[in-house]
Amino acid sequence: MSAKVLFEGLVVDEWDNPVVVKQVGGDFFYVIDDDGFLRHVESEAVDRRVLGELFGMINGQEEVISEGAMKMLGQEDIFTKAAIEASLKDVDSQVEGLLQTGLPEDMRAWLGMMGFRVVLDIHGEVVEIAQPADPEDYGE
Repeated sequence: MSAKVLFEGLVVDEWDNPVVVKQVGGDFFYVIDDDGFLRHVESEAVDRRVLGELFGMINGQEEVISEGAMKMLGQEDIFTKAAIEASLKDVDSQVEGLLQTGLPEDMRAWLGMMGFRVVLDIHGEVVEIAQPADPEDYGE
């Protein structure tokens, strides 16, 4: 069971209405308004699905990601590279850690400003994960 909801404020329904988060007992739910009927969908199932999609994009890109991360950190040495690549390969523990700690509020706000959002249908299935636009897509 997750201790936090990862994408609170970033989840909408098919009609672009915000999906609220409610806690029932010790469990968290995304609540979808289906014409007055409030459907409760376990947040952990949705969060795992989204994380699986996001981490799936990392597979095969570890080299490029580690190079970029090292440049951002200003530490371009073999030890930093090894540490970054090891953390990228240990996705399962990364997912579990995120479900327990959650994303910081400022990170969620930044993702929202960049255009990240998760679209759920009325049954709670993920139908779209809108990614932040690539700066190169903006043109000049």
